[in-house]
Amino acid sequence: MHVIETVLPGLRVVETDVFGDERGFFLETWQAERYAALGLPGHFVQDNLSRSARGVLRGLHLQHPHAQGKLVYVIEGEVFDVAVDVRVGSPHFGRSASVVLSGANHRQLWIPPGFAHGFCVLSEYALVAYKCTTPYRPGSELGVLWNDPDLAIAWPRADVVVAPRDQGFARLRDIPKAALPTYAEYADVVAATEQR
Repeated sequence: MHVIETVLPGLRVVETDVFGDERGFFLETWQAERYAALGLPGHFVQDNLSRSARGVLRGLHLQHPHAQGKLVYVIEGEVFDVAVDVRVGSPHFGRSASVVLSGANHRQLWIPPGFAHGFCVLSEYALVAYKCTTPYRPGSELGVLWNDPDLAIAWPRADVVVAPRDQGFARLRDIPKAALPTYAEYADVVAATEQR
């Protein structure tokens, strides 16, 4: 297992060890000691699973307060996965990074607290799983418009299916800064990840 750095400090791709033969394969989707040795969090409190059809776009979601770090991976299918740094005061504020996650490549994406997250399904359907460091808190839900022109995310499809709620999110520049997480709040989490 090894980690690939992205253009955004703290946002990391994990390539898992896969053991396969003619019967199928086996892999660990998370193991506290091994992930801690790579600088990834060892404490998750909630697991989520979503199933979406081709062209469904979910996002861009986050929580604040009670920001969640997420370890995202795909069990079946393929998605274009995106994270955006929305921490006020971050040198990377408003920048995004993307990766294709699939049931075939077994990659995972570690998204630190303070980042917005979304994905678009590229296959017939996709089962997306993610572990969260903080429980879901309905009162802390926040979203950024998925096609915010300032973010310039190169989504791989133009014909996407987006929920009305997600379609109604504001552009990042129109969200009051006081409603967003700050770099100072979560810089230590990112720094701990970068030191490994």
